[in-house]
Amino acid sequence: MTHSLHDISTFAVDLGLQAGELMEKEQRNAQYETSFKNHQELVTSVDLKVDELIHKRIRANYPDHAILSEENMSDISKVGDLNGPLWVIDPIDGTVNFAHGHYQVAVSIAYFEDGEAKIGVVHCPFQKETFHAMRGQYSLRNHKPIQISGETNLRQALVATGFPYDKSRLPELIQRLQAVMMECQDIRRIGSAALDICWVAMGRLDAYYETVSPWDCAAARLIAQEAGARCGNLTAAPDDMPAELYSKDLLIASPALYQPLADILLKTL
Repeated sequence: MTHSLHDISTFAVDLGLQAGELMEKEQRNAQYETSFKNHQELVTSVDLKVDELIHKRIRANYPDHAILSEENMSDISKVGDLNGPLWVIDPIDGTVNFAHGHYQVAVSIAYFEDGEAKIGVVHCPFQKETFHAMRGQYSLRNHKPIQISGETNLRQALVATGFPYDKSRLPELIQRLQAVMMECQDIRRIGSAALDICWVAMGRLDAYYETVSPWDCAAARLIAQEAGARCGNLTAAPDDMPAELYSKDLLIASPALYQPLADILLKTL
């Protein structure tokens, strides 16, 4: 059975809104549990509930599609055909923010075909913002078109990044941060890669760099691309991985800022 991208887009937006409602309800109840994956990465019972909701709805509507998600199927090598119909899910991007009552939290839902993101939805329930893109068609915030800032001067640019749970690489990341901070206006560290990238898409930020997981950036990358951002990686994707699922050394920026930032970052790799 085939489905149109329009139908899939409508489904993905509705699914994001439903997941956001569950997230808000669980935070109001304030009875969720927290634990740590690998003794360092925070996960809450709400992450698991939202992930279960998303999985059930995708399985019910698109039973032949593959799913890559942070909480349920995080091993990309076990997904199977990465060029077939594929959903890439992060039930809560910004779990630490969520657990501390911060509002920079999002559910991220991307739909891929032929190794390319076709639909991207990033819904931020606590900020009442829904970012939504269809490849080659549009990039929207709350159903209104968005575009990048168009900043051309790195000295005037607001740049975002983040840091991993694993602190073993922290010294080199601080060195990279210092190198960028010396050349830009200022740095922001929001705590959600999906929101960092969406904020580049709508001009709240001018650029973003970080190494993340595919589910952190899959939807937002398409949203930024369709809003006019240049999106890429400082290192090449493995031959067996679609480039848009490769999330190491990610750089997303207004086009004029991309190469100057890349030059700075490449010196610190």
